Amino acid sequence: MRLLTYNIREGGVGRAKQIAEVITAAKADFVALQEARDPAVVQQIATITGLRHCGSRPSHSTGFLSRLPVVQHAWRHPPRTRHAVLEVSLGESLPRIFVVHLRAWFSNWSEQQRWRELSGLLDGIKEQLVRERHSFAFHILAGDFNALAPGEAFDPSPMPAWIRGMIWLSGRDIARKTIGMMQTEGYADSWRIMHPDSVKDPGFTFPVWNPHVRLDYVFTPAAYASRVRSCEVLRSPDAARTASDHFPLLVELADS
Repeated sequence: MRLLTYNIREGGVGRAKQIAEVITAAKADFVALQEARDPAVVQQIATITGLRHCGSRPSHSTGFLSRLPVVQHAWRHPPRTRHAVLEVSLGESLPRIFVVHLRAWFSNWSEQQRWRELSGLLDGIKEQLVRERHSFAFHILAGDFNALAPGEAFDPSPMPAWIRGMIWLSGRDIARKTIGMMQTEGYADSWRIMHPDSVKDPGFTFPVWNPHVRLDYVFTPAAYASRVRSCEVLRSPDAARTASDHFPLLVELADS
């Protein structure tokens, strides 16, 4: 299974063909979308790519496209979340997918808000696992976490002056609690599974004109980390540099 997570920026309005070109080149079976708030654009992308199953809602950031049959999908609002989390159930032996878009802004205050959002989501997943008797133990959290991973270098110099000012007021760095919580809760970072050297392979996904931060992630419980066969930031075809302000992240997952 080839899973792509892609923030298509402001609904993708006026860029459906470019976005579809990037998705088609990825040969994705499932696409987790963020900022997919215009269902007409999502449907247009689905038509061009031939991904027959899709879902989106007006003013909702999270959406999906799928080549694989979808058993059911629903948007949920765990406590303190800004954007609804999209839960997608695929067929037997395939992971359940949670499409995530945490709030933006670079400051320690916003990092605390992201931590609270994610905490509510993970609590909900734990309760659901118990309620459904662990029927979806293999699951994926994919999307734009708008957060930095612990231990990774961060250079704010390419950022606009007002963002650098916020960072300076936050202590000249950004807290890493959000991604740190994913690690302590037993989730494996697909990028770091395949690219353990954070200096050699930083995995920057944003912005496309000068990539210098990694905001897009695919996580799975550590018990299923061996199913991650590859993880790549897609910087081609050329349309990837104009279709959005994020590069998409492509993960290939083994059946077992």
